[in-house]
Amino acid sequence: MTSQEKSKSYQEEVHHFGRLWMIGALVMMLAIPSSICIKYNAWPAFSDVFKGLLGVAPIFWTVAVIEVLTYTPMLGTGGSYLGFVTGNLTNLKVPSAINAMKIANVEKGTEEGEIISTIAIAISSIVTTLIIVVGVILIKPLTPMLNSEFLKPAFDQILPALFGGLAVVFISKNWKIAVAPMVFMILLFILVPGLTSAVSVLVPFGALIAISVSRWLYKKGKI
Repeated sequence: MTSQEKSKSYQEEVHHFGRLWMIGALVMMLAIPSSICIKYNAWPAFSDVFKGLLGVAPIFWTVAVIEVLTYTPMLGTGGSYLGFVTGNLTNLKVPSAINAMKIANVEKGTEEGEIISTIAIAISSIVTTLIIVVGVILIKPLTPMLNSEFLKPAFDQILPALFGGLAVVFISKNWKIAVAPMVFMILLFILVPGLTSAVSVLVPFGALIAISVSRWLYKKGKI
């Protein structure tokens, strides 16, 4: 079997099991509320469900489509299936995969990148699950400390610190491309602070700006 045939066989197998796990995860998520409704014979009215979905579905479905289009090329096939099943991509899985590929010195979209990304997301999922288990066990004794005003500023800076570290790495690789989307987003959030809750929706706009600037700089011979 040639390397191309092996790659095709690997991709087909990943898609096969990936679809099964996605369907299984969806069934499990729907099984809990369905089981409660069956046990207590308490079914919500369709009008109530529709009203609830009307407020959140357009946002979440839009973000879901955007994340698939944005993150899949970065994470690869296996990483994408695993990441979308386990969730928390923006805050955890994507930074883990990107950092792992950087440390391993592999490029996104390559076979090596695919493998490293999948391993990183798998390990991240296992570690997250273990931390959640420990957190559930220790939540009661740790609650006073976690809610203390002294530690609140530190918890507020966890995500900025995480993405700030990643940003320095990627901006330093090619600052000419990074400046335009970074300045645009900074000004946008300063002028419209309410948009901080819609960061995922704005990711593609930043990507489009970066692509447009890259093309313009390439034509000018700057990169």
